Amino acid sequence: MARVKGGPVTRRRRKKVLKLARGYFGSKHTLFKTAKQQVMKSYMYAYRDRRQRKRDFRKLWITRINAAARSNGLSYSRLMHGLKMAGVDINRKMLADLAVNDQQAFSELAQLAKQKLNA
Repeated sequence: MARVKGGPVTRRRRKKVLKLARGYFGSKHTLFKTAKQQVMKSYMYAYRDRRQRKRDFRKLWITRINAAARSNGLSYSRLMHGLKMAGVDINRKMLADLAVNDQQAFSELAQLAKQKLNA
């Protein structure tokens, strides 16, 4: 059987990894072995953080809703409980958007929640 030399294939594979590692600190963007390790780790971070991004946004929305609720004399949990009792089915993303961009509508929802909590 003939001997196969893998020069071009190996070079292509290594160049691909080093291209992915551009911008990394130190030897992680120049040496193939460390670059390959860091690219693998970066893929793991990317996979994990695609899921974590959803958690981060939910935390941000809750923080914004809580700030707006407190300016209307309610805590976040009491606002959400009051809205649930009132039958208002609006998600946290939309509530946070109202809290930032339309304070009037948010304060009306807060008043509705207060009325249901007091009743």
